[in-house]
Amino acid sequence: MMLDKAQTATTAIRFSVNGDAVTVSADPFASLASTLRDRLGLTGTKIGCDAGDCGACTVRLDGEQVCACLVATGQAEGAVIETVEGPGPDGLTDKLRKAFLVHGAAQCGICTPGMLMAATDHLARNPGTARAEVEDALGGVLCRCTGYLKIVDAIMDVAEGRVLETPTAAGGNAVGARIARVDGWAKVAGTDRFGADEAPADALWMRVVRSPHARATFTIGDLDAVVAATPGLEAILTHKDVPGDNRFGIFPHTRDQPVFAEGRVRFRGEAVLALVGTRDAVDSLSDADLPIAWSVETPIVGVEQARAAGAAAVHADRPDNELAAGRLRCGDVDAARPAAAAVAEGRFETAFVEHAYIEPEAGFAVAVGDRVEVTVCTQAPYMDLEETARVLGVDAAKVRIRPTACGGGFGGKLDVSVQPLLAVAARVTGRPVRVVYTRTESMASTPKRHPSSLWARASADGDGRLLTYELEGDFNTGAYASWGPTVAGRVPVHGTGPYTVPNVLNNARAIYTNETPSGAFRGFGIPQAAIAHETLIDDLAETLGIDRWQIRRINAIGNGDTTPSGQTLHASAGLPECLDALKPDWDAALTRVAEFNAGGDGRRRRGVGIGCMWYGCGNTSVANPSTMRITLGRDGRLTFFNGAVDIGQGSSTVLLQMAADGLGLPTGCFDMVVGDTDLTHDAGKTSASRQTYVSGNAARLAGEDLRARILKLVNAGDDAVLSLRGDRVTIADGQASHVIDLSALDADTEGTVLEGLGTWDPPATPLDENGQGSPYGTYGFAAQMAEVEVDLRLGTVTVIEIVAAHDVGRAINPTLTEGQIHGGIAQGLGLALMEEYIPGRTENLHDYLIPTVGDIPPIKTYLIEDAEPTGPYGAKGVGEPALIATPPAILGAIRHATGVTIRRVPVLPHRLWQALREKEGAA
Repeated sequence: MMLDKAQTATTAIRFSVNGDAVTVSADPFASLASTLRDRLGLTGTKIGCDAGDCGACTVRLDGEQVCACLVATGQAEGAVIETVEGPGPDGLTDKLRKAFLVHGAAQCGICTPGMLMAATDHLARNPGTARAEVEDALGGVLCRCTGYLKIVDAIMDVAEGRVLETPTAAGGNAVGARIARVDGWAKVAGTDRFGADEAPADALWMRVVRSPHARATFTIGDLDAVVAATPGLEAILTHKDVPGDNRFGIFPHTRDQPVFAEGRVRFRGEAVLALVGTRDAVDSLSDADLPIAWSVETPIVGVEQARAAGAAAVHADRPDNELAAGRLRCGDVDAARPAAAAVAEGRFETAFVEHAYIEPEAGFAVAVGDRVEVTVCTQAPYMDLEETARVLGVDAAKVRIRPTACGGGFGGKLDVSVQPLLAVAARVTGRPVRVVYTRTESMASTPKRHPSSLWARASADGDGRLLTYELEGDFNTGAYASWGPTVAGRVPVHGTGPYTVPNVLNNARAIYTNETPSGAFRGFGIPQAAIAHETLIDDLAETLGIDRWQIRRINAIGNGDTTPSGQTLHASAGLPECLDALKPDWDAALTRVAEFNAGGDGRRRRGVGIGCMWYGCGNTSVANPSTMRITLGRDGRLTFFNGAVDIGQGSSTVLLQMAADGLGLPTGCFDMVVGDTDLTHDAGKTSASRQTYVSGNAARLAGEDLRARILKLVNAGDDAVLSLRGDRVTIADGQASHVIDLSALDADTEGTVLEGLGTWDPPATPLDENGQGSPYGTYGFAAQMAEVEVDLRLGTVTVIEIVAAHDVGRAINPTLTEGQIHGGIAQGLGLALMEEYIPGRTENLHDYLIPTVGDIPPIKTYLIEDAEPTGPYGAKGVGEPALIATPPAILGAIRHATGVTIRRVPVLPHRLWQALREKEGAA
């Protein structure tokens, strides 16, 4: 008779791990992944889905790669196991680590162990291999950050025997260098600590009980009886246990989401209560064991229902279900439109999109005296601190946030998730408490990209110059506000696309429904709006008989032009240069697809499309400061206290490059502390493509401040050259040389003798009631083209190539910049062709599809460096732009191939097949 897992006794199981014989006492039915992590401390093996879908837990078992989450520990008896912590056969894994560092193939790093083990397995059995075979070998491991190309490049280097040295940079020359990530080695070694990788040994476990209904009221019975009847269960938490405000949210006026629901739930997956106790006790209880009585109501689904006359209110104080609205108006569209030679309009629809970071939310909290310390994966430690303190009802000084490594975010880890829950549990129990969301729980409960329903109309004169643009956009913000106001505010500003348009009327609204909350996701609504404006540009080009590249070049915003919000761009508006860089590729692609289609079999047709974008770096029209600190100790230790958390984009590295050049010492001289709210200043959230631009300036200023203080000690000139060895700083000032003995200087209680501070806030002004003002200090620009092949019989789309030209201001680290572009393109491809989150149906990485290595085409990148005068060393953000331009380019290519204009994404095969049949019927 098979025992229930909770009743199964542990068994001594023997196997070999990385060359060492081990005997482990474990549940034989437990997954090998959990045993490696929990019993042996080998946390390099990651658990991203616990279902064999993501491959993050890949190890070698008797010489073949397996998903360790699918292998029962008992099956490993007598086996030889290799994990990422080992060197690999003949040092193969170590060789791959070095190649990954050189190529920037590890971004957030959560999938990196799985990638390394899959690659090790393949190369160990296939020393001479082709690129396509490597891609096949990696097919079972998902990555959400990199776009895969640099991973395959790194593996091919090892396969073909190339040994590349990791680039370094001398003092004062770090900016522009392709140095390896400063946090890269821990990622490729499997030693980086993510949210689920550490917790106090005596920590209790927490499991959140969530609503199975989208709209319902409920009552809770006798929970004390459940606790008393369940050995090891310490507490069942409800809203009554929240000592402060049982609400959280991004903005004070829209703080509307409860930590625990109070008698009413507004979406499926909302937190109702939490079980806290030993892991066995928590796991022994099912939701059905709990005394919750539900009264189910009909949910409001979609913005059309929410805005219908007489619709029920999701929130009583918003009877029209409108959360927020944004507007931009300039000129007079009604007066200008009659002069147009061409008018185009259309309706567009986009779906919920899941962030699908490979690391689910996780962390732990500890009560330390009268303080609570929360260790967690996050994009915004200071926002977490403020929210957690308010929920606890204490001053912010009573809370500490310690960020772990963050296994991807993309906006999804801006909102708090586990933070307030853990803090309340630690305060109530007085014990350390940890939580690790399951993949289903993560996908059911955390914010998504806003679905949108858009109407837009554009007009142009006979030469193709845009005269008017109008947009009406409704964005489904789900059950709670999250970043809905930001989306409603950003979209009107960006709604025209990166073009000069004299007459504009754009309106956007965030609408409440009883669906999963929508929040920040790489673009804040701009990707949805870009699909509309780029499709209409193609419509106008077709009507006027103008080449699609040409009409964009005619209208492209450039230096000296004024945006629809009335902001004059005096510099770093490089869209014209981006388009010029694409022109040879555009012409060649048009010729290439024409030849293919002329000689093809009629079933498969190819097309090429183009899309442009712009994106304001940072917060919209509000303060957006960052502060950085660098200290020099009496012992010669140089420490960069960096409050900007790195979620994979490489901010720790590029900020260090700028700080190092500001000071004039090599990056290798620095230690770094990242994100700890007790130790670092507030650098703002890692989102909105702001860290390179905003925190980069703060890092540069901190370096320059410390440099000035050092030079002042010996009255050296600004051009002096610094060097640091031990506790001695040497200053070469022309023919003179000075040595400072740091050990002889006065120090504070931490041993610091000198420090540099830097604070910077980008220039921006508020928008008036018509959206007029200067909302951002600078903008990123890009032009991208896509070549696709469409199977007319099946409705499938294969992307053949992407060419991307991006105005990045200055590429502080070109390798990392390219990696951001690749990753954004991969996510944009997913948005265009495959990703559609459906609450209750696609809450795993099997039913919710994201691009795999086999979906990503070759990507050709042009880095346009039109320096931003207000940016650090001319730099500005690049995190979001690559995604935004990708879907319009793909949709334009599908249209070029088939003659079908798609206005709903994702373009799933059955939708394209239906559109093709309708086109045939209309012919």
